[in-house]
Amino acid sequence: MSEPVSVRILDREYTVGVSDEERAGLASAARMLDARMRELRGGNRMVAPERLAVLTALNLAHELQQQATRATPAAGGDALRLIDEANRKLDALLAQS
Repeated sequence: MSEPVSVRILDREYTVGVSDEERAGLASAARMLDARMRELRGGNRMVAPERLAVLTALNLAHELQQQATRATPAAGGDALRLIDEANRKLDALLAQS
């Protein structure tokens, strides 16, 4: 059963529906995304949050693709599934803003 969970990314709060099993993973992913977005933004606070989110997602997807090409075919499929799942979650977060 999906329950709402709030996460903070770049000082904005987002509510996402997740199961109890996914709650810890979502919180961890949100912390990682927040850190990566802050790193990419650097001192430039004028960058639009949506643009920053897309660039961060692109960087993360590229990293996952690189890992998939170095891994076995089965692990590559898992990596692609993770990319798709991350994209769905990012879409949901961006739709809320």
